[in-house]
Amino acid sequence: MPNIKSAKKRVLVAKVRNDRNKAAKSELKTIIKKARAEGASSEAVLAADIALDKAAGKGYIHKNKAARLKSRLAKSANA
Repeated sequence: MPNIKSAKKRVLVAKVRNDRNKAAKSELKTIIKKARAEGASSEAVLAADIALDKAAGKGYIHKNKAARLKSRLAKSANA
């Protein structure tokens, strides 16, 4: 455990951010699974596209990963 006051704060802040990031990634995965399960539902795919763009913008996932997942969802929806 850190002894310095600022180091103690960094531990607390890191935990809060870690929890927030974990929750956001989990929510994103849920939205993607729902879009895949519903198949050709354009509403679910659109919701997933929006969620992926937001996650990429906030840095939860890389922008190329977001683009790849969006492409795969669109491809499966059009098939």
